[in-house]
Amino acid sequence: MHLSRIRLDSPITMIIVIAVTLLAVIAIPLFWERWKFKLVGRTATILVAVVGIVVTTGLTGNMIGGFFPTVGSLLGTGVYAADTIDAETSQNGENLDLVRDVGAARAKEGKGTVVHMKVTGRRTKLTRDVTVYLPPQYFEAGYQGLKFPAIEWIPNYPSGPEVVTDGYKLPEQLDTAIAKHALPPVVVIMPDPTGVPKIGHDTECVDEVNGTANDTYLTADLREWALQKLGVSADRKAWTFAGWSSGGYCAMNLVTRHPQWYGQAVSVSGYDRAQMDAETEDLYKGRRDVDDANNVGITVRLHPSPVDILAIWGEKEKFESAAAELIRAGVRSPVRFQSWQVPDAGHNMNTFKSQIPDILTWIGAHTTPPAPAGRKVETTGGVQPWPLPRSGAAGALADTDQ
Repeated sequence: MHLSRIRLDSPITMIIVIAVTLLAVIAIPLFWERWKFKLVGRTATILVAVVGIVVTTGLTGNMIGGFFPTVGSLLGTGVYAADTIDAETSQNGENLDLVRDVGAARAKEGKGTVVHMKVTGRRTKLTRDVTVYLPPQYFEAGYQGLKFPAIEWIPNYPSGPEVVTDGYKLPEQLDTAIAKHALPPVVVIMPDPTGVPKIGHDTECVDEVNGTANDTYLTADLREWALQKLGVSADRKAWTFAGWSSGGYCAMNLVTRHPQWYGQAVSVSGYDRAQMDAETEDLYKGRRDVDDANNVGITVRLHPSPVDILAIWGEKEKFESAAAELIRAGVRSPVRFQSWQVPDAGHNMNTFKSQIPDILTWIGAHTTPPAPAGRKVETTGGVQPWPLPRSGAAGALADTDQ
């Protein structure tokens, strides 16, 4: 069995681990004096009990946070780990046309098609996993020649795109929202914001000083690739960022830093600035100016632009609530900021998943629908990117597309 088939988010897995742990704990006093080889028996039962407790704790945290759906996604086996992929394509989706038969068959059932590939950025040369949701209409004759809007959905750390399809069950939610006309047909791009290794490598989607240009990859590189390969709309109002937890911070930070390309963002349980902890590398190397350039509250105050932001948090999330209020306090026109609080909810995947239908409805009300190719669209919103200080910063804001 491939490791990607062993579920870490399954209640059955949890029950088995708990049962083994309890048996080991019970065996310690029960067989303490009965073992024929006391040292071996005592050591084995204690070891199994301790490992079982650690694994149980880890599984519990994983089920709450939804970080890794399978053992394969945790270990990074080299083979993509999500079960919810309908098709695999070559590097950069070069043979994307090969999935058209699969997509057409699924479209007849009212279902979108989920495709996985590796994408290398033209500017950054970074290569990472990217999963793409193509709506049913993408394969229908009546929609040929139309440019679809796009959502870039940023996974929470330390997850990759498999958590969006497998953990959040986003494709099913998209199918439903599109069928109900709460959301226009959209292409959803789900990138890996972290790369490997994941543990201890929380990039917070920023261009690290003298390091990896994560921001540039997620914005300039992926947007350019999607325009060329997926044929999505270039209209800035056709582009939305969304994410939960660290992905929520990424969504708000990236939309306010690149308003010439993106029109709106949705954050669930996000925060206002990159969190520096044991999992986060030294992103800024002491550069306060670069730190401030990635602070959402500072950006909306000093560099306001015509973007829409929706921030959502649970009633029990005091840190995220305070961060949202800091952003609200800094908002200056033409930024538009909305928020709501989820009653009796904390920082966990269930809070997030409960909000997905309303999130998709909000996006549907703010994004532009599919448009004919060649139609004049708004690509800058009247704003130009304000650059990072280039001295010592990796990547920096890149050239515009138009």
